[in-house]
Amino acid sequence: MSHIHIDIENLNFAYEKGRPVLKNINLHFSEHESVGIIGANGAGKSTLLKLLVGLELPENGSIRIEEIPLDKKTLSKIREKTGYIFQDSDSQLFMNEVEEEIAFAPRNYGLPEEEVKKRVDLALEKVHIPHLRNQAVYRLSGGEKKLVSIATILSMTPDIILMDEPSASLDPQNRRNLIKLINEFEHLKLISSHDLDFIWDTCERTIVINKGEVIFDGRTDDIMKNRELLEANSLELPLSMQRR
Repeated sequence: MSHIHIDIENLNFAYEKGRPVLKNINLHFSEHESVGIIGANGAGKSTLLKLLVGLELPENGSIRIEEIPLDKKTLSKIREKTGYIFQDSDSQLFMNEVEEEIAFAPRNYGLPEEEVKKRVDLALEKVHIPHLRNQAVYRLSGGEKKLVSIATILSMTPDIILMDEPSASLDPQNRRNLIKLINEFEHLKLISSHDLDFIWDTCERTIVINKGEVIFDGRTDDIMKNRELLEANSLELPLSMQRR
């Protein structure tokens, strides 16, 4: 087994006692997988991603990232290996200039300045935005901010990338560019989204969550053509399927 994997066992979580958000979740994710997580509003998909990077901690059950058990003591190590990209880029970006933004995390981890510069250059190249290096963050478009958010994660050279609604608020061109970019990455990727066409274009495997429980876990092609199962979980066929 590759060292890059996630194991979730008997995971339960609630924001309020007696109102479970996730119930008895058991999942395994492997190196190079690209996995979509879909479900209606309130199904628990965003919460699952937050748990995987320690923004929330499990009520009971366990999460292991590359054999590291996720708990308060291991959060620093977990976040070196796992990058989380927020739905709202403005929640993630806080520096004045793009280069400062991307350099912040490696610099904060005490890396030598030469290594910081190397990582910034590589991250900018990977998301195809070297031309934005000296731009003010507040002047960027929504699509550009999304790319900078991804670059800030790549600067920490994670093995795993978690994305919450990455296509939200993007225009068609930026959405297409993001799909192409995601498909270039060889990381283990987990993508939560209401945009089923986006999931279809980026993920080979898809998980359906309904009321905190895993209803389906299998090939994306199988679930996206299953109108009955989608509708039973308050979802609809992808728009590209509806046009056929």
